[in-house]
Amino acid sequence: MPEPKYERILLKLSGEALMGGRRSGIDSDVLAAVADEIAEVQQMGVQVAIVIGGGNIFRGVTGATQGIDRVAGDHMGMLATVINALALQDALERRAIPTRVTTAITMAEVAEPFLRRRAIRHLEKGRVVICAAGTGNPFFTTDSAAALRAAELKCNIIFKATKVDGIYTADPAKDPNAVRLPHVTYQRVLAERLEVMDAAAIDLARGSSIPIYIFSLREKGNIKRALLGEDVGSIVCDEVA
Repeated sequence: MPEPKYERILLKLSGEALMGGRRSGIDSDVLAAVADEIAEVQQMGVQVAIVIGGGNIFRGVTGATQGIDRVAGDHMGMLATVINALALQDALERRAIPTRVTTAITMAEVAEPFLRRRAIRHLEKGRVVICAAGTGNPFFTTDSAAALRAAELKCNIIFKATKVDGIYTADPAKDPNAVRLPHVTYQRVLAERLEVMDAAAIDLARGSSIPIYIFSLREKGNIKRALLGEDVGSIVCDEVA
């Protein structure tokens, strides 16, 4: 069996990825499928850290358009990510995968605070670490949290599992001539404002020299394929061959 290309990964999951066909909330079938894939990867000996969003429950930006103070809305969004993290932890532990939920805001009764050294120790012991509550600060997205945690935990790569199978020259849903780009530089993503991750996240990943692999979560087995180096999406890095 091929060996994984990476020893320690940061998997970025959007909250929307857990909705499935629902309009909001968590689809139990999708949650189970995601947990199965993470369990398979962890059982290959790969150290897995996860940053999860909360858009399936609440988004601070959306709340601001409805008259909610942006700071309050962002804190509500952070709490939404904790709900998703606890749901994913439960699904993983039902598969006998030891998991720890860490949070950027203190809530000791349900999760432990994010402490870099402790989180790294969890990874070294084979535990999946789910990082919830974003960065703990308003105005920062969970994409930024993913880049931050990847740098702090010395991850080899960020896997961003999304609804699309990579970066395209145009919106593939609108332009039939759109072409998937297998490799893109950080600079091109920023200069052309490609919808990969927000600019702060891209800049932080570039500063830490952490590549970002964008692929679709809708294709079963893609996390493992990406880990084995198969071409299932687009990679953002410094140099393009």
